[in-house]
Amino acid sequence: MNFSQLGLAPAQLRVCESLGYNTPTPIQLQAIPVALSGRDLIGCAETGTGKTAAFLLPIIQTISARPRPGIRVLVLAPTRELALQIQENYQSLNHVRSNRSVIAIGGASIKAQIDGLRRGAAVLIATPGRLLDLIERGVVKLTGVEILVLDEGDRMLDMGFLPAIRQILSLLPVKRQTMLFSATMSASIEQLARSTTKDPQLIEVSRRGSAAIMVEQIAYPVGQESKTALLLELLEKERQPFERVLVFTRTRRGAERLSHILKARDHAVACIHSDRTQPQRVAALRAFSDGHARVMVATDIASRGLDIDSVSHVINYDVPAAPEDYVHRIGRTGRAGNQGQAITIVAPVDESALRAIEKLTGQSVRRIVQKSFAGTQTVAPAASPAKAFVRSTPARNSVRSFRPRRAARA
Repeated sequence: MNFSQLGLAPAQLRVCESLGYNTPTPIQLQAIPVALSGRDLIGCAETGTGKTAAFLLPIIQTISARPRPGIRVLVLAPTRELALQIQENYQSLNHVRSNRSVIAIGGASIKAQIDGLRRGAAVLIATPGRLLDLIERGVVKLTGVEILVLDEGDRMLDMGFLPAIRQILSLLPVKRQTMLFSATMSASIEQLARSTTKDPQLIEVSRRGSAAIMVEQIAYPVGQESKTALLLELLEKERQPFERVLVFTRTRRGAERLSHILKARDHAVACIHSDRTQPQRVAALRAFSDGHARVMVATDIASRGLDIDSVSHVINYDVPAAPEDYVHRIGRTGRAGNQGQAITIVAPVDESALRAIEKLTGQSVRRIVQKSFAGTQTVAPAASPAKAFVRSTPARNSVRSFRPRRAARA
C-alpha cells in the first residue's frame, strides 16, 4: 500500500513524494485514516517508525481544507529537542504558507516567540512550562484549538508535567480531536488517555514496551569502580566500529564528569543535559549530527526527539531508573532499517533494574563477561540462552476500540 490509498489529498501526496516517502510505515498506515476521520486516537509504536508524520500529515490536510485565523492545533512535547524536531518536520511537510507554525520552548527568546505568535500561527508546538508562561502573559489563547497532540505522553508524566497538562486541558475546548503517541504505553498513559480523549481508537503496531527490532542488545556486567575503564576500552580498543556513539548517564553531574574524562582522552565529545543553555544544547546536537563529535554524552532529555542518522551505538553507562526509558534510549540507534547496537554497563547493584527491563521488553539481554574487570562474579547470568540478535516479539498490528482499565496510581 502507498500513501495515495490513505485518503491524503494530491498536495500532500506531492509533498510525500518530494521527501521520498514512498511506503507508509505500519503506524502511518493505521493512524492517518483515523486521524483524517476526526476521531480521537492513541498510537503506540517503536521509536523511529514515523509517528510524527503519522499525525502531522493529516493535521496539515485538515486545517488546509477549512482555513481560518487563530491557533487551531496544539502539539505538546516533553523536551525542547523533541519540540524542535516536530517543528522541523512540520516545516518540511507543510505546503500552505498561511498555516504557519510557532515553537514555544524554554531556554529560547520568549520575545521572539511572542512576536511569532502575534504575527499569527495555525500550529503551536510547545513544551508545557513555556506554554503556561505565555498563557499567563496573555499572549496565547487556546479557545480555538481544534486538534491536540500529546507526543511522548509517558515522558511528560515521568517529568512531572501532569499538573501543567491538566491546567492546559482546562483551557481547551471540550469539542476537539485529541491524539496521543508514544513508544511505550504504561498504566499512567492509559489514565491520561481516559481523562483527555473520547472513545479513542487504540493503534498498536508492536507489543507494549518492545524494543527496536534492529538493535542488538548486549550487557557487560562489571564492578562499579570499573565502569569508566570498560567504556574507555570499548571506545578505544574497538574504535573503528564505534562510528557515532550516544552515551547515557542518569544525572547531569555524571554527564559532565564523563564528558570531561573522554575529552581528556582526546575523544571528540558533545554533552547535553538540562543545565546546559539552549544554544549549548543546539550546538551539541549539531556537532554530533554533523560528525564533528563522535561521542555525545547525555541524560534522558536526549532519549526522545533525537532523529540523527547513523547512530551506530547507544551505550547505557548508567542503567535507567525506569525500564521504559531504556526502550527510548536504545531507539536512537537501529533507525530507518539500519542495524544498531545497544550496550548496557551493569554494576551488581543494577542487575535488578536490568531484569525489570527484560520483563518489560519480553527479551533477554545477552551478557558478555569481561574477566579483566572486577566484580563480575557477583552478577547472576541471564535467565535464558543468549541470542546473537535479540528481536522483539512479532508485531501485533491491531486496531481496536480503547477500553481503559484501572490504572495503578502514578
